[in-house]
Amino acid sequence: MKHLFIINPVAGKGISIKYIEKIQTYFKDKEDIYRIETTKEQGHATAITKEYVKNDDWRVYSIGGDGTLNEVLNGLVGSNSALGVIPAGSGNDYFRSLDTENDENLLTRTIEGSIKKCSIGQVNNRYFLNVASAGIDAEVVYNARQLKKLPFLNGQGAYILGIFYTVFKYKSFKSKITFNEQTLHKTTLLIAVANGKYYGGGMKIAPRANIYSKNFEIYHIDEAKPLRIIKLFPTLIRGAHDTLREVQSYQTNKLSLYSKDGFMLNIDGEIERVNRANFSLIQDGVNIIIPIS
Repeated sequence: MKHLFIINPVAGKGISIKYIEKIQTYFKDKEDIYRIETTKEQGHATAITKEYVKNDDWRVYSIGGDGTLNEVLNGLVGSNSALGVIPAGSGNDYFRSLDTENDENLLTRTIEGSIKKCSIGQVNNRYFLNVASAGIDAEVVYNARQLKKLPFLNGQGAYILGIFYTVFKYKSFKSKITFNEQTLHKTTLLIAVANGKYYGGGMKIAPRANIYSKNFEIYHIDEAKPLRIIKLFPTLIRGAHDTLREVQSYQTNKLSLYSKDGFMLNIDGEIERVNRANFSLIQDGVNIIIPIS
């Protein structure tokens, strides 16, 4: 059996890099082939993964945050290799959907885990494991990253300031949403296309989502005033937003989102500005390593 560990050395304030010694210790007396690669720049995890899996089957372990995991996925799709998740970032939202503990034995339990086919999403030309969304949440992430460049702000401070800055500046966008042979014209605060339950560091945006399902869970939130938006956040964190007047939910395996003015798109934490996003669910799209109990 062949094992590839892809480590983002800057993830989790150094947590990820500590796994190198643990990996070496685990394989010290074993005959399995293993390799450890560290990423050096954005997109590097995808390139590393593609190079390894193009001619052989590997168990590929992502050791970093959700961004690293998404990069590894995009290098893995289309192969017979399997993806293992070792959370070492700040959010680690997809890991929450695996229903296992992040304990001191997780590395061993994952290496020795079984493989199960899981659904993935595709939006435009990129794949995602967890949640892709458009609207205010993507704007918050974008603004927080800009604010983080200021010398007096750390990551958490930039994110908190980013929330308040965005809430009072953000303007919902006119959208055209097509799915299940219907078209809706909305003024969108937020739309989340969910394969997993959580995003944003533990926000339970899609409480009924299932990574083995044949459908996405879609949550749309209508335009709201700033103070109302602030009141919505605790409800969204708990996953208790189904009954709110601004919220609608749907199920589908394909969805098209369009706005002539454009919108920020959030793909597993990666942000880009587009006018159109075409989403499709790929059932059994990836082999996921499920840690043993």
